[in-house]
Amino acid sequence: MGAFYAPDPLLARPWFALRLSQSLLVASVALWATLVAFGNITDYGTNYAFVQHVLAMDTIFPSSAVHYRAIASPWLYHLAYALIIFTEVLVAALCWWGAWRLWRRRGLPAAEFRQAKGVAILGLTLACLLWLVGFIVIGGEWFGMWMSEQWNGIQSAFRFVAVAGLALIILIVRDD
Repeated sequence: MGAFYAPDPLLARPWFALRLSQSLLVASVALWATLVAFGNITDYGTNYAFVQHVLAMDTIFPSSAVHYRAIASPWLYHLAYALIIFTEVLVAALCWWGAWRLWRRRGLPAAEFRQAKGVAILGLTLACLLWLVGFIVIGGEWFGMWMSEQWNGIQSAFRFVAVAGLALIILIVRDD
């Protein structure tokens, strides 16, 4: 390579690659949450039907003894869906902000980079909570969503939890 090859000293350092990875993973979750929220806002009716059927419990096993938990109030369906969308927007905003903070501090000393992680940690944690507690625990277990062949969002929710959780684990890795 000779005199023309001059490697970037930052890219040659493993901690810098880790920081790039952390920043980009948080930005990826931010993009995903943004697209999900955008889809729910611009195509409100499609996923509103999902929320309605899960809360109404009208497609779970007919013989199930948990039908008493069903909600039959359209305004509560809209409220639950609005809360989901609000949380998705908040996840997206926190993750975008967190990714930007990480990106701006990627070349700084480890202590300063770690201080930038807080917002991203909040965003990724909120993502895990939304899809784990909101969909898997409440929707899946309390409202029996797992029993529905048509309105079962457990797999999709697990995918969100797995991706956000993996990004969170990678984010909390220390580079010093």
